[in-house]
Amino acid sequence: MAKNALLGKAKAAKNDEFYTQYQDIQKEINAYIEYNPNVFRGKTILLPCDDPEWSNFTYFFAQNFAFFGLKKLISTSYAIESKNYKTDWQPTLFETENPRFRADKTRVCGKIFTLDHDTNASGRIDIDDLEWDYLQGDGDFRSAEVTALRDEADIIITNPPFSLFREFLAWIMEANKQFAIIGNMNAITYKEVFPLIKENKIWIDNPFVRGAGYFTSPMKLDTTLSYFNSHDYREGFIRVPGVRWFTNIELGRRHQPIRLMTMADNLEFSKKLKGQTEYLHYDNYDAIEVPFTELIPKDYNGIMGVPISFLDKYCPEQFEMVGCANHGKDNEYDLFAPTINGVGIYKRILIRHKNLQ
Repeated sequence: MAKNALLGKAKAAKNDEFYTQYQDIQKEINAYIEYNPNVFRGKTILLPCDDPEWSNFTYFFAQNFAFFGLKKLISTSYAIESKNYKTDWQPTLFETENPRFRADKTRVCGKIFTLDHDTNASGRIDIDDLEWDYLQGDGDFRSAEVTALRDEADIIITNPPFSLFREFLAWIMEANKQFAIIGNMNAITYKEVFPLIKENKIWIDNPFVRGAGYFTSPMKLDTTLSYFNSHDYREGFIRVPGVRWFTNIELGRRHQPIRLMTMADNLEFSKKLKGQTEYLHYDNYDAIEVPFTELIPKDYNGIMGVPISFLDKYCPEQFEMVGCANHGKDNEYDLFAPTINGVGIYKRILIRHKNLQ
């Protein structure tokens, strides 16, 4: 609860600076590589909403530039967020002489880091070849400057400001780019998001073990630090449940059907149904309530309401997505406010089997 409260306060204050763990980035990217080893080959990757000086996104892709066969890596920072965390930072001579730098030691411009060639003649392109400069503006992803970088890129990968998640996703979809971004699970039922999921234009992936690991203050990119462990006692480290990857990059695990039992077997053997003799029906819609994904009956051909976490295991070849049920009535696919015996039920995804119709 304390972790969720921290995120709530951050959202209210428009403080979106949470630093993603290296290992969480690695797990997701590996899934794309396993499905298609050449998914990044010859591609330009943009890491917007980033802070290249602290970011594990920049560190990960710079380290693996040659292995992935990248064409170019671009990473940008947002100046206002950067200066808030670098209170002990001292400007270089280059910075003090740059016209886009204030005398009071606060930057008015974001930074851009690029990687596309071997600058130090080491024989390989890696993190030591990163080059940087100032952006013309503050680095806001909505600016014409960063939008031009979006248009140049093939793939966009980042942890965007969660208070601007809807707008950021729309910004990506407008350009028809491949992407992998981190967002809250509840975004699934947003009117801007659910239609894309229903139409199989984007999907959800969840490689986070025990929730997403974040640092609430930056850690300097230092190879002496272990980015591969996740000790919750480290200063500024929190774990946040309900966080997912939203992506349109193909990966194999989303095509694995869920193994299910019959309705009769679930009712007889599952302790989670608490002695029920039948599945409950909603008061105001012709569908049954399925409180856990593993309790989806494999022999029921009607509509079923399932938790939004069902999308972690959703196989588009196995199920059709009908709509959603949510008290907020957020979008045209929000078909009703789910209640059973007059008691409200948390938001649901409405599905039915494809092979039983």
